[in-house]
Amino acid sequence: MRILLLAPDDDDVLGRLLRDTTQDVEVVRPTTRTRTELRALLPDVDIVVGDWSGELPMGADETEIGGHLRLVQQPGVGVNWIDVDAWRRVGVPVANTPGANAASVAEWAVVASASLSRSIGWADDRIRAGEWPQDRILEQGCRDLGDRRVGIVGFGDIGRRCAGLFAAFGCEVAYTARRPRADATARHLPLDDLLAVSDVLVLAVPLTPSTRGSIGARELARLPEGAIVVNVARGPVVRTDELAAALRSGRLGGAVLDVFDHEPLAPDSDLCRLDRVLLSPHVAGGSVTARRRIYEMTAANVARVCHGGAPRWTL
Repeated sequence: MRILLLAPDDDDVLGRLLRDTTQDVEVVRPTTRTRTELRALLPDVDIVVGDWSGELPMGADETEIGGHLRLVQQPGVGVNWIDVDAWRRVGVPVANTPGANAASVAEWAVVASASLSRSIGWADDRIRAGEWPQDRILEQGCRDLGDRRVGIVGFGDIGRRCAGLFAAFGCEVAYTARRPRADATARHLPLDDLLAVSDVLVLAVPLTPSTRGSIGARELARLPEGAIVVNVARGPVVRTDELAAALRSGRLGGAVLDVFDHEPLAPDSDLCRLDRVLLSPHVAGGSVTARRRIYEMTAANVARVCHGGAPRWTL
């Protein structure tokens, strides 16, 4: 069995784990990391472990020469760079690692919300600039996180974990999803009703045609004055220009953003010039703990297929 490993990883942690978990396999990696090389390697491998950087997408063109594959396994949750429908049409299963980084993303969402709510980053900047803003911090709208009502858009693994963590701070938590969840500890509300009671709005939905651009000027205007928007979903879920306008107006209390329309974020973006905005380079789920879970799930699923079993977590 030959496994084509596309994910960039200088220390080859995932490659070693694949070799250790599955006996009698050869792990090959592209050297030039070009799509031409990818297409040249595909005919001679049995399984592909995908790329999260976007440099080596597994699109419809690749299905023309990859119909023999036993599995396309994405080491992560997002499959933006894999044409799942196209691979399904040629009979090749595509799998990801659902929930592997949910705890890490949820923890980041809560910690980042608390940091912005208490103006921790602002205070750090002022002290490094030689100031001592002990009195002025209250002018930044510094509030306890537990004093805020939290609305979560999307109630998958990340949303559910967020609900529990925010509740532990004492927050009143509600959520919206396509349907109420019987096991939810938070109350379910329609989106417009949720917006009206969300001092902290957490976006934790996948990027789909229905969620793309779903949070814009109209939705932001329904939030309470001083509300914080937290995006750990995908950048295009929010209309960035309209978010920036709401922040400039002073009506919004801030934004916590781990994802953006275009990544990396351009240095001249309006978001970089706004106060009360916490920016992160799409690493909410990038902890050492989360990476270990992702790699272990990836290796286990590949081993399962190599040993003749059906893959888990197919899309």
